[in-house]
Amino acid sequence: MSTFLEDKRRLIFEHIPSFFRKAALLLGFVVIGLIPAVSAQAQETSAKAELKSSLNDLSTQYQSEVQRLEKRLQDSKKLYDDGLISRVQFEGDEKALADARAKVEQIAKDIAAANQPALVIAPDAIVSELGASNIAWTTGNAKVDGLIRTYGAQYSVDPYLIYCLMSQESSFVASATSYKGAQGLMQLMPGTAARYGVTNPYDVAQNIKGGTRYLKDLLKMFNGRVDLALAGYNAGEGAVMKYGNKIPPYDETRNYVKLILKRYTKKATS
Repeated sequence: MSTFLEDKRRLIFEHIPSFFRKAALLLGFVVIGLIPAVSAQAQETSAKAELKSSLNDLSTQYQSEVQRLEKRLQDSKKLYDDGLISRVQFEGDEKALADARAKVEQIAKDIAAANQPALVIAPDAIVSELGASNIAWTTGNAKVDGLIRTYGAQYSVDPYLIYCLMSQESSFVASATSYKGAQGLMQLMPGTAARYGVTNPYDVAQNIKGGTRYLKDLLKMFNGRVDLALAGYNAGEGAVMKYGNKIPPYDETRNYVKLILKRYTKKATS
């Protein structure tokens, strides 16, 4: 009996190390599985912090511009009262100041929106008017990925569509400049950049925001027609309307739309 009990105790002790080894191995798998999630969360947090920093810098620039224009308007009023400048010139300065103040108000709204926790959105939680894509994608830059998702959610544009357009426009090179003068990741022309308040088209946050807003407006203009929105992005909305809301007969534009749609519509079968 004594021998039986000793054998039983020995078997129990022999299996204890094995049990702990298995437990440690299981714990290791759990920790390893958590690493990608923690890393993704850290990247998202970093992208949001850089977005806030960019918006704050832009707000400072806009406020400085307002102060400059306020002083200029004061000077213009004196000159106008003395009959040294025309009413048209004076009203032009008034309009410039009003536009600058509108930019300050808009950037304040953008900063408030960026401070909302809801803007930190997981890729599979994004819902857009086009229907969010579940296909995996990355530009290779966590900051750019985060900004695409953030502005895609903010302006209800499928982030994957923004990604496909950006790939075609610049191959994700923030310093890209075309021979026609288009600039940055989303290749904004100077006129388009000015229209959407982009003062530095090589700033990735400003560029992606401006390009996404433009794409959103094109989608609204052409009733959600992705092909026409892309054609408008490439050739200008005027060209699309000129040809009866059809893709203009330009080889470059037709190829541009074809290539992006070929990539974008793969999500439907993925």
